[in-house]
Amino acid sequence: MIDIKLIRENREVVKENIRKKFQDEKLVLVDEVYELDKRVREVQVRVDGLKADKNKLSGEIGKLMKDGKKEEAEEIKSRIAETAGEISELEVEQENLTKEIKDKMMVIPQIMDSTVPIGHDDTENVEVQKFGEPVVPEYEIPYHADIIDRVNGMDKDAAGRTSGQGFYYLLGDIARLHEAMIAYARDYMIDAGFTYAIPPFMIHSDVVTGVMSFPEMEAMMYKIEGEDLYLIGTSEHSMIGKFKDQIIKKDELPISMTSYSPCFRKEGGSHGLEERGLYRVHQFEKQEMIVICEPEESMQWYEKMWKLTVEIFRNFDVPVRQLECCSGDLADLKVKSCDIEAWSPRQKKYFEVGSCSTLGDAQARRLGIRAKGDKGTYYLHTLNNTVVATPRGLIAVIENNYQEDGSIKIPKALQPYMGGKTKISVK
Repeated sequence: MIDIKLIRENREVVKENIRKKFQDEKLVLVDEVYELDKRVREVQVRVDGLKADKNKLSGEIGKLMKDGKKEEAEEIKSRIAETAGEISELEVEQENLTKEIKDKMMVIPQIMDSTVPIGHDDTENVEVQKFGEPVVPEYEIPYHADIIDRVNGMDKDAAGRTSGQGFYYLLGDIARLHEAMIAYARDYMIDAGFTYAIPPFMIHSDVVTGVMSFPEMEAMMYKIEGEDLYLIGTSEHSMIGKFKDQIIKKDELPISMTSYSPCFRKEGGSHGLEERGLYRVHQFEKQEMIVICEPEESMQWYEKMWKLTVEIFRNFDVPVRQLECCSGDLADLKVKSCDIEAWSPRQKKYFEVGSCSTLGDAQARRLGIRAKGDKGTYYLHTLNNTVVATPRGLIAVIENNYQEDGSIKIPKALQPYMGGKTKISVK
């Protein structure tokens, strides 16, 4: 959510940002908010004036009563009652106008960073750089579900019976490899100076709407029936929510945390679920990182955060690339975002395994996350980044470490977490 001062002082900046995101249908909201805000301030001036009059009149009653002018005092009491009624009506109007403004402001996109490439959708995202040489071996790389089946590592049929499509059992060494990746990522982030956390896996609706847009929430989140609780789609939601309505001391900044959680997503719509494999499922596990920092430090943290994901996947012997998200693919709360994509030797192309974003003060405004400085309180900046999400990251490790005999080589970085195992063999 942007600062309403920007709409008051420079509506064209807000409109141009909307045009760059190809959301012209939202242009009208800027003028609507401007007029509503103007009326709110007019009402406030009127209310302040009436309250001042009311206080002045109240002060006269005692004097009139003391002087025995009871009739005049009663007349003033009547005027005070009329004034109080008008104040009450105006305050109701102000409350309704403020709510209408907030509803419209929640839909107006955050101002993007000037470096965001302009494009309509994810087909116009821009490759920035590659890390590691993508290799296609001379032998065929089977579909990841077939590789896993050959080592008795997955049972989707049983999961279908217990839970339905979009769920899975991971078994044996594949399950262990999955957890090894999460454990390695956890320790890597702790060594990088991040505080480890395991957050709540359910959050209230006001936290959900504080960290994401309503359309995203409807498309992603599972609601607990009969309760104001949602299953998290990523631990970023509850980790940022941890600081809701807090004024953070400057000497506690920056706050950098890494969190583990299961994640739950509807994965509906055009993408759909993957019937056989693990790429698009309802449930997965993730190691996440979040940062809350001073506004002037957010871009430095952004650069540092996505590079940590690159380092981890390179330690898994997986080539990756950084892909800059264009304006049309950038979620409304985000200032700047990039995807980290892993090489798929089977598909001979890259696929997303993580995403890093700086949201400026958008989430902080919605959730009331502030610091106090010399010039008063101000909103902080929030950032988030995927460290490792499995099983999608697991697919990348399996494909890039698949051997011609059907075995899977275990990257050296993960071998200590696998009891010293160096490969997973065909059963």
